[in-house]
Amino acid sequence: MFSKRMWLIVSLLTVFAMLLSACQTATPVATVEPTKPADQPATETQFGMLMVGPYNDHGWSEAHYNAGLYVEQKIAGTKMIQVDKVNTADRPGTTGVQLAEDVISKGAKVVIFNSDDMKDDAINFAKAHPDIWVIHASGDSAWADGKNFANLPNMINVMGKMEYGKMMAGCAAALTTKTGQIGYLGPLINDETRRLAASVYLGAKYCWTTYLNKDAADLKFKVSWIGFWFNIPGVTSDPTQVADDFYNSGYDVVISGIDTTEALTEAKKMAGTGKEVWAVSYDYKDGCAEAEDVCLGVPYFNWGPAYVNYFKQINAGTAKPVFEWLAPDWANINNPDTSIVGFQKGTALSADASANLDKFISELAGGLNLWKGPMNLQDGTAYLKDGETATDQQIWYLPQLLEGMEGQSVSE
Repeated sequence: MFSKRMWLIVSLLTVFAMLLSACQTATPVATVEPTKPADQPATETQFGMLMVGPYNDHGWSEAHYNAGLYVEQKIAGTKMIQVDKVNTADRPGTTGVQLAEDVISKGAKVVIFNSDDMKDDAINFAKAHPDIWVIHASGDSAWADGKNFANLPNMINVMGKMEYGKMMAGCAAALTTKTGQIGYLGPLINDETRRLAASVYLGAKYCWTTYLNKDAADLKFKVSWIGFWFNIPGVTSDPTQVADDFYNSGYDVVISGIDTTEALTEAKKMAGTGKEVWAVSYDYKDGCAEAEDVCLGVPYFNWGPAYVNYFKQINAGTAKPVFEWLAPDWANINNPDTSIVGFQKGTALSADASANLDKFISELAGGLNLWKGPMNLQDGTAYLKDGETATDQQIWYLPQLLEGMEGQSVSE
């Protein structure tokens, strides 16, 4: 017979054996790693944004900077690496290619070059890095029917049809001027700036003659170029002085074609001395904010939707080289999610002028084309025959200003 002690030992051994068996047959518990939401990519996609001017210039570069923020907001996991003041004055001895190389060394998979001034850098970088997508704002190297087709497999060119926005600016100016003299503060002279200045004139002449029933010969329109997109002391003409020269010589509306706000700030100063003057800003939706009382409005770019579209295609592996010259969304030119070009009215625009401007915008939306003959170039050479409509190539590569415009057509 077992003693009580022996029964206890046997019982303990039996319990131990049962526990051991249970441990050997139980299903192991898996370690669960925390997961990201389904719409979050596993890794961050970085992109470089190279801007010709300061990122906060209240103009062209700030519009691009805000577009980068829009991409970050709309496509989860994207992150902008921004580099501003990409120009030879602010960064002597440094090229856009070098700066693009730097952003890809930091992880960028796409590089945006934001200026026509960067055309050569964008092309050279794209050639050297066929695995990196390049988006060039305002270039034409991906345009198969253009003069500068480079046939690069990783190049996207995009430009808004700001010609429409500039026509609206010209219309607002013509409907407001008391002296019949409109000044245009231009940057440097090239195809883009000629066609945009000419678009202002076409819009001004149309509204002057159509809505005010005045003679086109009585409208004076002058372009003064400063030499670059913004002031470079010792290199360009001072845009402050150029604007003042306009206002002091009878021009009561100055329309800006440069990236910064001198036309507007000088109008504010002049108004403070009792002059009745106005300005139209450029590039940036909130461009009137510095001088609302004298601002007639601002034609502006909204690059975000186009960039989001390209990034989605790149991420999906469906992107192709393309040249796009995009018109406003005529259903609503100020829709922030669909329209690349808009026009924000200023508080200085009168009710009557505002109503006529709305009519003009409706006409443009309905198919009104001001690039229609008969039309001559500045030197009197025939540009468009009677009834002839300009092709995209004729507009994009406008060789001179138009007849009726005062100012240089080519650089000296």
